[in-house]
Amino acid sequence: MGEPQRSARLPRPARRAQLLEAARHVFVTKGYYAAAVDEVAERAGVSKPVVYQHFPGKLELYLALIDESAGALVAAVREALDSTQDNRQRVEATMSAYFAFVADDGGAFRLVFESDLVHEPAVRERVERAQHECAALISDVIAEDAGLSVEQSMLLAVSLSGMAQVSARWWLRTGAGVPRDDAARAIAQLSWRGISGFPRTSADRP
Repeated sequence: MGEPQRSARLPRPARRAQLLEAARHVFVTKGYYAAAVDEVAERAGVSKPVVYQHFPGKLELYLALIDESAGALVAAVREALDSTQDNRQRVEATMSAYFAFVADDGGAFRLVFESDLVHEPAVRERVERAQHECAALISDVIAEDAGLSVEQSMLLAVSLSGMAQVSARWWLRTGAGVPRDDAARAIAQLSWRGISGFPRTSADRP
């Protein structure tokens, strides 16, 4: 067999994006330990040295991919919360954002929620930061609306975000037989029945 066809020369940002896309497929499919930089290069249609022009090593490539994936999740949650001032709709939009993130064909959620390298401090820090940022966005809305303390609001926010990602991952893994929108709506209804128990009144401030 001949050499794999090499990709045409691209501007640096476009090449970096192409390498990340190739790396996402390799890392999601094989996990960090079984994946090789050679496979990323082959999938991108470049030589291995080209990968190293953009990323010093396999770990740095993986970290860049986690940064991109985690950033997409945080942005999706922020967009969901900013999409309306109606809090019931905010809950549904947020649950939908998690389900959409998990259902994405690229499998980026596996890097954020199911990384096989989570014991690596740099990976763990990024994953925990993304989860904290998502919870903090939700917490700000809860604190403003229900007049709860920062600590109480964050506790509820962590519970809601945890319910969202665990439910979405279970739904995807089991093929639960429920359409994605219906599944997200069901979890939103469950969440709303709980969070709406905290009335919108300053009289309830601790």
